[in-house]
Amino acid sequence: MSTTLIQIKDLKKSFQGRPVLTGVNLDIKAGDLTAVIGKSGEGKSVLLKHIMGLLRPDSGDVWFEGKALGTMSNAERRGLKSVMSYMFQAMALFDSLSVFDNVALPLREKLHLPEPQVRERVERLLKELELSQMPGKFPSQLSGGMQKRVALARALVTEPRIILFDEPTTGLDPMRKWGVFKLIDESRRAFGFTAVMVSHDIPDVFSIADTVALLDEGRIEFTGTAQEALASDHPTMRAFMPGLDENGRPAGMAETA
Repeated sequence: MSTTLIQIKDLKKSFQGRPVLTGVNLDIKAGDLTAVIGKSGEGKSVLLKHIMGLLRPDSGDVWFEGKALGTMSNAERRGLKSVMSYMFQAMALFDSLSVFDNVALPLREKLHLPEPQVRERVERLLKELELSQMPGKFPSQLSGGMQKRVALARALVTEPRIILFDEPTTGLDPMRKWGVFKLIDESRRAFGFTAVMVSHDIPDVFSIADTVALLDEGRIEFTGTAQEALASDHPTMRAFMPGLDENGRPAGMAETA
């Protein structure tokens, strides 16, 4: 059984007097992919930024292996950031840098690795993610799907324990979207990281999620497996799934073993 890696306890956050998170409670298991879903404007990206430590809550806290982020020393926070990566919705690739240099950036600026180690690690990862023909190309020369692949490579290159994904399939056509989901799922199984993913691709994201968490009205109103999410009678959950087949699965969703 997986152990709990991250606990979010009664997390509250308001902006200019407007409540966004009103008491979020969520346990994230080590090695799992937890998909956070919900309507637009519900604070899903705000929640990710709290897990990263980019935002401080008004009350409540995020706990990592039993230690509250708000009580950590600067050194402990730096240690936590060194094992965490973030894949941005817009990918945040630098147009002026090649694929190789985009992927190498965290190793040079975050870990300050010697250049031979940078080259060895980047080349190995590009090969594993089928990007070995791309190191000299620039983001503008790549398709949207290939840019997502490069962004994932950059998130993986520091060998993190935790990766946070903010809408990783935004702007992709259905075939490329499934390709990115498959790539993330295969990478998680191969590298063993814990993933938290915000996604609007519902119910498609259920095919790779171990846990589905519904953020509604500033709180987590449902947590469960993909099958439990599909069977849920929560009105917001049902609104996301207008087309289910006769077995209660979304049309086109592959059978699971």
